Amino acid sequence: MSEWLRGAPGAPALAFGGDVVRVGELAAAVAAASLPPGDGPIGCPAGMPPARLITTVLAALERGRPVLVGGGPEEAAGLEGRLPEGTALALRTSGSSGAAPTVVARTEESWLASAAPLAEIAGIGASDRIAVTGPLHVSMHLYAALHALWAGASVGDELRGASVVHATPTRLARLLDDALDVRTAVVAGAAIGASLREAAGARLRLVEYYGAAELSFVAVGLGDGLEPFPGAELELRESAAGRELWVRSPYLALGAIGGGMLRRDSTGFATVGDLAETAADGRLRVLGRGDAAITTAGATVLAEHVEAVLTSLPGVAAAAVVGEPHELLGERVVAVVELDPADSGSDAPAAARLRDATRQAVVDAARDRLVPAELPRRWFFGAVPRTDSGKVARGAVRAALASGALGTSAVTTASSPVFTTSAEGSTA
Repeated sequence: MSEWLRGAPGAPALAFGGDVVRVGELAAAVAAASLPPGDGPIGCPAGMPPARLITTVLAALERGRPVLVGGGPEEAAGLEGRLPEGTALALRTSGSSGAAPTVVARTEESWLASAAPLAEIAGIGASDRIAVTGPLHVSMHLYAALHALWAGASVGDELRGASVVHATPTRLARLLDDALDVRTAVVAGAAIGASLREAAGARLRLVEYYGAAELSFVAVGLGDGLEPFPGAELELRESAAGRELWVRSPYLALGAIGGGMLRRDSTGFATVGDLAETAADGRLRVLGRGDAAITTAGATVLAEHVEAVLTSLPGVAAAAVVGEPHELLGERVVAVVELDPADSGSDAPAAARLRDATRQAVVDAARDRLVPAELPRRWFFGAVPRTDSGKVARGAVRAALASGALGTSAVTTASSPVFTTSAEGSTA
């Protein structure tokens, strides 16, 4: 039986869409799975039913076939001869920059090696019911599902009755609003704001980790800052954008096909260009991707930091921040802000007044929380686009900004932010 299937044969393994598959049934399905002929990569496209995806992934791993997660058969066939030797998992991923998808190649052992440390840190065992809150073709959710099976626990999409939930910070915030009742939340995919960390920590055990598809686990914390994940060596190295985070561990990917941000050195360290700093107590704080740095009037502004501040403001559901070319400043900071839904019944004029007041309140509050260089010069209000993994899709925002799809400016003075309202419900 697969190294990922360690539960008792009669114990529940999968519970997606109300259908329960037991460990013995899953093992039998893996053994009986019909894979395409040959020894090349196998495709598991986005949208494949969860039980079928997991069955296919496990069958491919058992039979030594590379499996492309997030891509179909044709894309998988196109990877034949291009994957590094030893590739078991080929993870199709796209970041926030809007670049073309990258395929991250890794060994099965690189994921198995992190299973025991995460189980110990998060307190996950065979008696747990694990809930994943995103599609399984996204690497963080696929790992969460496989890790649950490795621990002998059951995994599914039902939050009711779950003891552990895996989520992005955005999803966790919404779950807390819905009176989430779990023992532990394992959170990754973006930085957690101080207010969300405090709110979550008051209700459950918060396990926060930083990683990337190319690096896997890098740092982890229990709601009080991050420290190196067991087995990971970290270094902060100076770069033009700031101090880059480099890691050496048994969890690193073999490589990336199609570009991407992965860089290696001759000593076994790797980075994806994220910036970080250490606090006085030695804890790590990840600041964000260096390629999201905005240079404005000689100052460097990190988009993730501004987004975190804006998202923490009352009435804000999400925020995306990008740089826009500017003749005098080099770049100017632009924000797209998604507001919480207005609650004013059927009174349309009242709803409009509430939205306008909230917009102005957000701008005013941002002035108090951000230094002048960080304060957006242009503001748009509408839906914030996201990637499948829940990250802000800044590439989509930049494209919409360049094409004029976000709207036109209402104010153009140099001394004040440009305040622009996009059409309600626009997708930016």
